[in-house]
Amino acid sequence: MTERKPPGVSFESFVEKQIREAEERGDFRQLPGFGKPLADDTAPYDELWWVKGKLHREGVSVLPPALALRKEAEDAVEAVAEARTEARVREVLAAVNEKIAAAIRLPPPGPPLRIKPFDVEAMVEEWRAAHT
Repeated sequence: MTERKPPGVSFESFVEKQIREAEERGDFRQLPGFGKPLADDTAPYDELWWVKGKLHREGVSVLPPALALRKEAEDAVEAVAEARTEARVREVLAAVNEKIAAAIRLPPPGPPLRIKPFDVEAMVEEWRAAHT
């Protein structure tokens, strides 16, 4: 807590004195973001900027379920390409296929799903051809 402003001292000089003393003590060096550039201020103002920032930091997806599943299917194709073993390829595809099958049985709200389960054997053959 700060001390009270003495009578007869202007607010501006009182505040500037407190800031200068805090800088000298090094109080500002421990603040999060110290030494990092400020955020871009040229973008139009958004009332929910802090909510979007929090969601981004927490890694929360705000996509509708159908689009999130499409993204997960794309990520699975990339994971298959980087997989080191055939067992890992099958594991990745089985997990995504299970989610796709559930979404086909009970379509999620939002845009149409427009994906079908992966042909595991065909994907494994492609993976073998790429890794031999």
